[in-house]
Amino acid sequence: MTSDTVAKTRPLEFNDVAVIIPALNEEQSLPLVLRDLPAVAAVIVVDNGSNDDTVQVAADGGAIVAQEPDRGYGAACLCGMQKLADLIACESIAPRIVVFLDGDYSYHPDELSLVVDPIRQEAADFVIGSRLTGHRETGAMPPQSVYGNKLACFLMWVLFRVRHTDLGPFRAIRYDALKNLGMVDRDFGWTIEMQIKAAKRKLRTVEVPVSYRKRVGVRMIRHRFQPNRSNCDV
Repeated sequence: MTSDTVAKTRPLEFNDVAVIIPALNEEQSLPLVLRDLPAVAAVIVVDNGSNDDTVQVAADGGAIVAQEPDRGYGAACLCGMQKLADLIACESIAPRIVVFLDGDYSYHPDELSLVVDPIRQEAADFVIGSRLTGHRETGAMPPQSVYGNKLACFLMWVLFRVRHTDLGPFRAIRYDALKNLGMVDRDFGWTIEMQIKAAKRKLRTVEVPVSYRKRVGVRMIRHRFQPNRSNCDV
């Protein structure tokens, strides 16, 4: 099924929103994510070097596929941003808001409006979906992840005087604000980099509770620190 087919079969509820989904070996979960995601201007799935059918199921689900073979969460997000810029340059789409969402079905794609609405209502520039204030399925977030998030948020308060409860990757940001952040991290520092830079640039930032469940599948984009490589093939 092509993206044109999806647009014709579902009403376009969020025509000012583009969604970027980093994915690594998500052939089981990605169809569920794309099924539950409301209709948006564009869905960009960034394959981060999968060795399963992630690329095929993304295309079958109506997503635009970009490929970033250099493993890393931030690398995949940067590649998605480049693909989005290319689409805008050729006037394919004109989104005002960009949403980042994992491809493992741990978040609830049908909660898209929770992170998008504060921006649409001009109440925020940047919205973070918080797992720690939302409903979490038992076992979905191991204790070390909860502790690590709380520690990182505490340090952000100490160093930058900005309050957060989570570093969750389900988030929305105005596209113009995202471009001005100058994101560079190519690994799992991506989320905290965005939050720190948003604070420094005094973006209006809010958190909203979101639901979180056990991920589908067993693999994820792995951490590997290579700050200077860029092999984004879009």
